Order: sequence, then structure tokens, then C-alpha cells
Amino acid sequence: MAGQDDNGLRAHQMTWLSDFVPLVGLETVQRIAALAEPLAGLQVQHINSTKHGGGVAEILRSLIPMLGGLGIRADWHTLAAPVAFYEITKHIHNMLQGEAGTLKDEDWRYYEDIVLGNAHLVDRRADVIVVHDPQPLPLVNGRGDGRRWLWRCHLDLSDTNEGVWNALTPFVNSYDHVIFSLADYAQPLDKPAAFVLPAIDPFTIKNRPIAEATAKACFERYGIPTDKPVVTQISRFDPWKDPIGVMEAARMAQREVDFTLVLLGNLADDDPEGQRIFAQLVEMQDEHALVLDKGDDVELVNALQSWADVVLQKSTREGFGLTVTEAMWKARPVVAGRVGGIVHQIADGENGFLVDSVPEAAARIVELLKDPSLARRLGNEARETVRRRFLITTLLERELELLR
Repeated sequence: MAGQDDNGLRAHQMTWLSDFVPLVGLETVQRIAALAEPLAGLQVQHINSTKHGGGVAEILRSLIPMLGGLGIRADWHTLAAPVAFYEITKHIHNMLQGEAGTLKDEDWRYYEDIVLGNAHLVDRRADVIVVHDPQPLPLVNGRGDGRRWLWRCHLDLSDTNEGVWNALTPFVNSYDHVIFSLADYAQPLDKPAAFVLPAIDPFTIKNRPIAEATAKACFERYGIPTDKPVVTQISRFDPWKDPIGVMEAARMAQREVDFTLVLLGNLADDDPEGQRIFAQLVEMQDEHALVLDKGDDVELVNALQSWADVVLQKSTREGFGLTVTEAMWKARPVVAGRVGGIVHQIADGENGFLVDSVPEAAARIVELLKDPSLARRLGNEARETVRRRFLITTLLERELELLR
């Protein structure tokens, strides 16, 4: 490439890529720069349901400025909708991940009407529009000529509710391309599909190194004891994350080892169900278990993921465990449900543990707290796994390939 600096990168807007060279190597960042070169000036719009809470918002918060730094004019918009809409879309979300049931005809109409009422969000200047998950899916009905529409589904559809999926299929088939996290989630469609795993940005406040003193200050601020081991799960207050099962596993493990369980989550704008689950968990907490709704405090998230003795993600469905990757990057031993994308992140016994039940989760907690050398070995291998496979440069490269 012409005009390269000493790192082999163009010496203007792409020089920020050099920050990634120590992590992923010069060859990788050169590929990204080369992929971006012919896309300069392309206008891309991402649309999802919320900018607060959840993995999609987490990814877009880093991806949008990175695309801009590559000369691609990227923008991000979210739906405006009442709580009743999100009650319906959370039900759709749950059914797509395997819950039985259906929607009333009037609920389907309401869902579509609210989405189409957001049609003004679509930027008519955009060359490519990327719509995330089922909440804004019907926006494609208002598509104009000359734009490419992509639907990005982040859910685990391996055991989906066929009736609900079939009701959504006409919308999905109106897109030019569909993107799933894994081939396991693909459904029969008239359109081509691609498969892209999510990833994390190692330079965000949440993922960059945090000093022990800073972490302890966070713990003190929220009343988290530091005189005994800490076990944590950080995720939405969602039934698929099985927070009740986490509580049960902790109580079982605490018969053998003393530790504090910290359940940390946030109350996402598009998930009214989370409020009810949070209230239920607060009633269950005691001197051995602390429930916090401060998941938007990214420094606290970093502190827990970096200094907790064990990190849990006992999901029963999981398209991809972004919080699993975050904890693995911080060299923590992770105990997670043997489901969905997690089985592509964790090799059982090599870089973490996979479990199928509450007693298994409890047994792994006890094992890790009693054997710090095992915890260190799994954590170190976990970090290397993320470096090789799940840093945002990997996602960025796939994004650029799709845009081309």
C-alpha cells in the first residue's frame, strides 16, 4: 500500500489500527486497512432497539467509531417505542429462543405498526442499512431502491418456535442478506446467509487493565466484601441467564467454601421483564449474596471481571456470551452453561468449564476456589483464546468483507 508508515499502515486516519498490532499482529491490521481502502465514503446505518444494555449496544458502541476511523460514514439509530411494544418484543425474543406460545393477531399488528412508525429513522442517503434483531425487523417494509439491507440476528435460533419464526420470515426474506452468529442458528430462507461471531474491544473502559486499588475502591463503593473470595455473574436480569439457578448453585457451594456472590446486571430499555426478575432476586439476597442493578457502571464491571475469583454465566440459551469473552480476556476462570455460542468460546477443562446443571455449577465453583493454580491455568488459556479469536479486529474484518 502506498504511503505506509513504519508499521506498514497508511499515515493518516487509519494509524489508530497500530494500537492493535501488539495484540493481533501487523498482518491482521494490514488486511483490515486493505479491505477498508475501496470502501472509503460508503455510508452505513445501524438500527437496533436500544443504546443502553445488552450485547448489541456494547458492540456498536465500539464498531461505529472504528468504521468511521476507516473512512466509512457509519451511523447508529434506535427505535422510539412505548413499554407495551417492548413487552411484546421480549415475548418474541423468548419464543425465538425456544419458548412455547404465540402472539395474538392484535399484538402482531401493534408490533408492526410501531416499527413502521419509526420509518423516519431510515437514512435515505445510506448505501447499506443493518438492522439488528427482531425489534426493528419490519423496517424493511419501507425500503427504497438502491440500498442494501442486512438483518443481523444475535439470538440462539437452534430450537426456535417455528410458528413465530414463520410469522417473521416474510420480513426476513425482504432483506438482501442475513447474518447469524453461528451456522447452528441458520433457518431456511430465500436470501444468502453469513455467520459472524461477536467480539470485544480491548481498549474500552470495561476491558482495559484496571489496577487492584481501583477495583477495591469500586467494591467498597458498592459494599462488596473483600475479605473473602468473590464469585460473580454479570448479565441482564433475564430468565435465559438463569440468575435463580446461580443463586441456588452459590448456596450449594457455600456449604463447602466461603465466598460472596455478586449478581450484577442492568435494566435495559428494551427489556421490561428485567425489572420483575431483579425484584425477585433482591428478595433472595442475604449476607452471602449481593444483587446490584449497576451494570451500567463499566468500571465496576471491569473490577468484578478482573478481580473476582470465579465468573459465572449459567445461561440456558445464549446466542453468544459477550460477558464470557470479557471475563476470559481478563484471565478469569469462567463457569458457563453448555449452550449456544458459549460452546464455541469455552473448551471444557481447557480454558474454562461448561456445566449442565445447578449441582455441576456448584461443584466447579468449589473446585476453582480450592485450587487457585487450576484457576490461573484456565484463566491464562482463556485470555489467549480471546486474543486469537474474539477481539473486535476479527469482527471488523468480517464486517468489511460483508460490506464489500
